[in-house]
Amino acid sequence: MRDRHLYDYAVVRVVPRPEREEFVNVGVIVSCPALKFLQACIELDESRLRALDPDADLDLLRAHLDGIARVCSGGADAGPIGRLGQRERFHWLVAPRSAMIQTSAVHTGHCLAPERALDHLVRTMVRR
Repeated sequence: MRDRHLYDYAVVRVVPRPEREEFVNVGVIVSCPALKFLQACIELDESRLRALDPDADLDLLRAHLDGIARVCSGGADAGPIGRLGQRERFHWLVAPRSAMIQTSAVHTGHCLAPERALDHLVRTMVRR
């Protein structure tokens, strides 16, 4: 029988106007330290975002969202944060912010494979 592993996740949100507190879920970050797994899946639904902010700078937003995946991967491409350990990078990514890109509270689950948990969370939390 395969072992289940503890993982943490947070939903990535775009909050075009933080003072209004309206947001669109655009991705999920999953961390499973036992399997040395830290990965994000980002899927920006432009039409949903445009409903909240018709003037949103999508190119700038995509560039910042792409940075989340780079930080998950670590290394020089992620800048100074990329040199941190995997767990520290996860905590940096999910730290509360008042900015256009935010994350939900961190939640915990058990899985056989974190890749499958990430896929399930994206299907249920991000996609329509």
